[in-house]
Amino acid sequence: MARILITGAHGFIGKHLARHLATQGHLVSGLGHGIWPPIEASRWGVQEWLNGDVQATNLRSLQARCEPEVVFHLAGGSTVGAAIANPREDFFRTVASTVELLEWMRLDVPRARLIAVSSAAVYGSGFSGPIAEDALGVPYSPYGHHKRMMELLCRSYGDTYGLDFRVARLFSVYGPELKKQLLWDICTRLAAGESTLMLGGTGQELRDWTHVSDVVTALAQIAFDGDPVQRGQTVNIGTGVGTPVHAIAQTLIDAWHVRAGVANKPSLQFSGQSRPGDPFSLVADPSRLSRLGFARGMPLAEGVGSFVDWFHQSTAR
Repeated sequence: MARILITGAHGFIGKHLARHLATQGHLVSGLGHGIWPPIEASRWGVQEWLNGDVQATNLRSLQARCEPEVVFHLAGGSTVGAAIANPREDFFRTVASTVELLEWMRLDVPRARLIAVSSAAVYGSGFSGPIAEDALGVPYSPYGHHKRMMELLCRSYGDTYGLDFRVARLFSVYGPELKKQLLWDICTRLAAGESTLMLGGTGQELRDWTHVSDVVTALAQIAFDGDPVQRGQTVNIGTGVGTPVHAIAQTLIDAWHVRAGVANKPSLQFSGQSRPGDPFSLVADPSRLSRLGFARGMPLAEGVGSFVDWFHQSTAR
């Protein structure tokens, strides 16, 4: 059993990670934003929750209750669009919070291991196939630049102070509790009865869709299966399979049609206009992750269907 701190534990991935780690017998505390009654937090496996910024006072308050041996850093900006609309806020959420966390770890818990959760957005555009971790990418948005800065800060503290860290780069994560982005938006429009769904881009854009249950399994493997993942190493978390946006959108529409029992499916169209900051192709080369023994457990069609089921349940409450 390990004592674990998750920053951003109240978020989409943070909740699932906390529950996964708790079921493995670990003691989980969390820091982030949101009012989370203790009984609800404990359902997600979080024994100690503090609603607040990632800064020294809050970190030391949690440390006094349960000093962590492993830190998963998920706090920070979460969407490209929000970062483009307000880059300053995204900088403080992602970069400044990381400085606060690293300084606290350097001074207070120097032997703890850090898993810094980053994004495939650091690779940017110009790729046409699976992207290896050592690929020379150029971020395509403030979001990607800030994630890259976060990674470099971790590397700086690793090189200078011996911080034990690993970087996990996530690709397109989906699953229950995700209340934004493509799948949520399509479900919301289907629930409103739209007969024609007009989406941005061409529909041919490729993304590596990975269910959140597989993502949290991978994060735990990176943290605890230490020999294959060396200190300071970066690991892609993805499947290696690129799925066009039109294909996953149609898969979701088909799943909705079956579950809703409606006679007519809405038509799917694309504007041809890509959103700012969106590369054409982001697909992982998961070779390093595979060496940990990781294998995707959730097929895409099954995962999308379960998302539709969850959407119906969550909006019916």
